[in-house]
Amino acid sequence: MSELTLHPAAQDLLFREARTANTFTAEPVTEAQIQAVYDLVKYAPTAFNQSPLRVVLVRSDEGRERLGELMDEGNRAKTLAAPLVAILAADNEFHEELPALLPHFPQAADLFFADRPVREESAYLNAALQAAYFILGVRAAGLAAGPMTGFDFPGVQKEFLDDDHTPLMVVNIGRPGPDAWYPRSPRLAYDQVVTTA
Repeated sequence: MSELTLHPAAQDLLFREARTANTFTAEPVTEAQIQAVYDLVKYAPTAFNQSPLRVVLVRSDEGRERLGELMDEGNRAKTLAAPLVAILAADNEFHEELPALLPHFPQAADLFFADRPVREESAYLNAALQAAYFILGVRAAGLAAGPMTGFDFPGVQKEFLDDDHTPLMVVNIGRPGPDAWYPRSPRLAYDQVVTTA
């Protein structure tokens, strides 16, 4: 009997067989698919339910060209070819939403997040956690997610965001195309990662 209750096919879809795709088919990623992904991953845990992740979907040819110019050379072609590209960012003014997101403790915004440096650190950490859930959500939709940090961060912020949003990663999204996978790299063993105190 397995120690995991999640069905083995779901384990494979989300974890074991999931890979970062480097090529994509032309099949579009629909708005309904991304809405379904969000409706699943919006339950990611964040401190004070701050939910600082913000997503910019780059769909237009013009937007893709602008983004392509800001990608590192090794990431440019696959970003230009992906049916959908998402820019994941941390909202450093997330505290403005806290009264609605944390109705039982609305004063948390002023008590803990009045200072911008504190917000930036918290937003970055918690949005990164949400970004991991976003990748899993894309996989749950039967799509491949190709997260990348090889790009001009200040350029992406200036071109697609503003001073209140910090880019975290760019994620190519779509159905895997021909020769989409690099060989899987090794992973650390359990006893190399986990210790008991």
